[in-house]
Amino acid sequence: MDKVIGSAAEAVADIPAGASLAVGGFGLSGVPDVLIRALYAQGADGLSVVSNNCGVDGRGLGVLLGAGRIARVTGSYVGENKEFARQYLSGELEVELVPQGTLAERLRAGGAGIPAFYTPAGVGTQVARGGLPWRYAAGGGSVAVASPPKETRDFAGRPYVLEHGITTDYALVRAWRGDRHGNLVFRRAAANFNPLAAMAGRVTVAEVEELVEPGGLRPDEVHLPGVFVQRVVALTAGEAADKHIEKRTVRS
Repeated sequence: MDKVIGSAAEAVADIPAGASLAVGGFGLSGVPDVLIRALYAQGADGLSVVSNNCGVDGRGLGVLLGAGRIARVTGSYVGENKEFARQYLSGELEVELVPQGTLAERLRAGGAGIPAFYTPAGVGTQVARGGLPWRYAAGGGSVAVASPPKETRDFAGRPYVLEHGITTDYALVRAWRGDRHGNLVFRRAAANFNPLAAMAGRVTVAEVEELVEPGGLRPDEVHLPGVFVQRVVALTAGEAADKHIEKRTVRS
């Protein structure tokens, strides 16, 4: 089945207001910038986003955040996004902070059809006890919505906390190479969350830096099989090369 869509705008056109999205990327590595900008132009708001981090000011998911399009974020790292911190602390944004490994496994579990699992991460902390501020009251200060307590259970004498798998309405990811059937290959740090986000989405849209014909990828190099991908957008050479560095360090 040929899953290639003519444009990023067409690929995200049906994402409605209030949709949930799993979005790939790690810092600014492997972020589906073209699809994010297309979604910004499309205008959907009230979005619930699951992503390791929420971009930086004016880049990645920071584009949607700065426009007030995101209502809730599930992630593990606030990063360098000052607008993210401002919205969260002023009560404009609901935020569920999750240990990074737990977030990865929740996405993988959701994509694999596993509803929940036990993990030792977070035992003895507010992650398990509850009370983490998800949303502050308007203007900040007091907590309007706090995280609930989670079920804990002992296995072989060691306590574990129950975490639920994550599934979302859509997923937006970026791949280094992909074919028309949706088989994807990710490069280096871009492989950290993109495959997991793609698994979690009921409708997954992948922007691909290099599109190859079926058979152009060896089976043993495919990181994500096409069964998890519904739409593929081939990037132009300029779009593929447009990559930013979150923190640039040079010697004088």
